[in-house]
Amino acid sequence: MEANMERTHWYDRVWAAFIFFTRLPFWRLHEPPQACYRTVVEHWPLTGWLTGGVTAVTLWLGTQYLPYALAVLLAIVARLLLTGALHEDGLADFLDGFGGGAGDRTRILTIMKDSHIGTYGVLGLILYELMLAAALFSLNPIVAACAIWAADPYAKMLTAPLVVVMPYARREEEAKAKVVYRKMSWWAGVSLLIQGLLPMGVFIWMTNIYWGWLLIVPCVVMCALSLYIWRRLRGYTGDCCGAVCLLVELSTLLVIVAEMVW
Repeated sequence: MEANMERTHWYDRVWAAFIFFTRLPFWRLHEPPQACYRTVVEHWPLTGWLTGGVTAVTLWLGTQYLPYALAVLLAIVARLLLTGALHEDGLADFLDGFGGGAGDRTRILTIMKDSHIGTYGVLGLILYELMLAAALFSLNPIVAACAIWAADPYAKMLTAPLVVVMPYARREEEAKAKVVYRKMSWWAGVSLLIQGLLPMGVFIWMTNIYWGWLLIVPCVVMCALSLYIWRRLRGYTGDCCGAVCLLVELSTLLVIVAEMVW
């Protein structure tokens, strides 16, 4: 498999990431080698430039013709359609598994793999979407649009190291997406930092917001969730990655709201 990776090109790996993390028909234009899908996490924040950008543009354009609350909801719907609710599905499975697994690793993994959504997943998704909408609605439209564009890739950058610090919790053939991510090289890590920090740096420069809490709080959330996952599963799954990404992004937006309000 690693030998096959050496024969792939960087643009194939980037293309695979956009195919994997969005529902846009990129595959109609070019189908990269299957081995490229093992590297998609290395370009995850870059796909956030697209998903966050579409969400931001939808939010801003919506405010030109609709009440602000409706524009926020429209922006959230646009992102759900663009990603196919991929990460939201992970969050629901994560909450169902850890909520109903009663501390049993095998039971947690079994529940997370079940396609049906349970009580914990439903309630968790409702609360998450309400908090996301409330956070965006608490900011003025321009700041909200810029914040979601910055927070999306930033959260994905912070979440990506899960695949480095932990093994995969299941056997490779049991993976829901039929993909197990490879360990990142140091160069991939540098690229990941650039992808995630550049939009956030632009946002900080535009708003003159204090950057300290934006670095500290989401990192603490990510580390706390990672430790919790490690204690319960001794490894990660794709659902864990999706859930951590959304919760880290939400914490980032809440920090922005707190700093803007105070």
